[in-house]
Amino acid sequence: MTNSKRDGFGSRFGVLVAVAGSAIGLGNLWRFPYLVGNNGGAAFIFVYVLIVIFLCLPIMLSEFIIGRRSQANAIGAIKKLAPKSHGWLSIGIISVAAAFFILCFYSVVGGWTLEYMVKSFSPGFLVNDNSMLSTFFQSFTSSPVLPAIMMILYLALNALIVSSGVKNGIEKYSKILMPGLFILIIILAIRSLTLPGASEGINFLFNPDFSKLSPESLLAALGQAFFSLSLGMGCIITYGSYVEKKENLMNISIITAAADTSFAILAGVAIMPAVFAFGISPGEGPGLVFITLPQIFAQMPFGNIISFIFFTILLVAALTSSISMLEVVVAYFVEELKMSRKVATIISFSVIAVFGLLCSLSLGTLKEFTIFGKNIFDFFDYTTSNIMLPIGGLLIVIFVGWKMRKSDIQDELFNGGALHFRRRLFFWIIVGIKFLAPIAITLVLLNGIGLIKLF
Repeated sequence: MTNSKRDGFGSRFGVLVAVAGSAIGLGNLWRFPYLVGNNGGAAFIFVYVLIVIFLCLPIMLSEFIIGRRSQANAIGAIKKLAPKSHGWLSIGIISVAAAFFILCFYSVVGGWTLEYMVKSFSPGFLVNDNSMLSTFFQSFTSSPVLPAIMMILYLALNALIVSSGVKNGIEKYSKILMPGLFILIIILAIRSLTLPGASEGINFLFNPDFSKLSPESLLAALGQAFFSLSLGMGCIITYGSYVEKKENLMNISIITAAADTSFAILAGVAIMPAVFAFGISPGEGPGLVFITLPQIFAQMPFGNIISFIFFTILLVAALTSSISMLEVVVAYFVEELKMSRKVATIISFSVIAVFGLLCSLSLGTLKEFTIFGKNIFDFFDYTTSNIMLPIGGLLIVIFVGWKMRKSDIQDELFNGGALHFRRRLFFWIIVGIKFLAPIAITLVLLNGIGLIKLF
């Protein structure tokens, strides 16, 4: 099932940085620190890591298997692998829809990072005054014009990369952006650790207090893991379809999960010691990055430079993830609707920009308009992270575990016999995909909506 005319990754390193880039994004820097802060610190990290190992790895591997076996986009993949079972198309539809809706609100936050990166050197931007920074953030995000402009500029960067193709666009830029991203976050983490009182932040991150965990913490950890690793949104299926047969899917999955989790923890090390060093509450919520951290940067020597580095990290991390989401939508248009890549990118950009504008306006002009009690931005965020992605992931593992032939799974995992076959390893992979992941995801989902109580 290969297609020699399809674009694809040109090297093993290109595969790793592109897939890791898809995983490492705003979820690690924007969402992870405040979720840790709101859910008991190290206890949340412990639960999160368990979810990544026992739930997310089987799902990621399943998505890679679907993508490489089919050599097609998220919807086309299911059409090829289950041509007579139209019900399974829901997997592809949910994946493409999730990527689309996430990118709508994700691009708004991407625009914020662009604005804050530019503002880092503006006189009077960095002040040791929480109320002033909060007022600036509220004023900026509720404005009908500037956030929209920044969102469109951010989306345009994505479109520019994706329109160049997989090898000459996504892979090329990922090779530059990802190594730089890790270098910058390590520099920032080292600086944070040198602050007086930083040890309290480290203790908060690595000394678990399980009494602070709640059922909502479990659902938050699951949603965060799916959001961060780009699961259930078609990114891994789409990228998997560009991976050559010689590549080891198990190794790619493990390296990606390890890189993503390591970066999330590095982000915590870069942020939490500084938060505690300056006496800030670790549970500040989404405003932690855009309100609290600028206040901290204002109290550091060379704060403007540190602020610029941090928001550059945030921008690059956001970009490497969002290009994978845009690729999901563009690949669907190219392969299913037979559009050229440039036309598909322009159409995707235009439609996402319209919905992105609605998400942006929902924080100001349209704030009174709600869906199930949430504004448009929050509704897109909650629905995709806590409903669409887990359900999409659940359907994916059920499809691979119960619909696909074991021989096809084995062929993809062991590259047609080129890799050394370990019968025991294959057995546990199948058990994880077929039983453990579906049961665990179902229990967490039912717990999250209140139908059962796990603890």
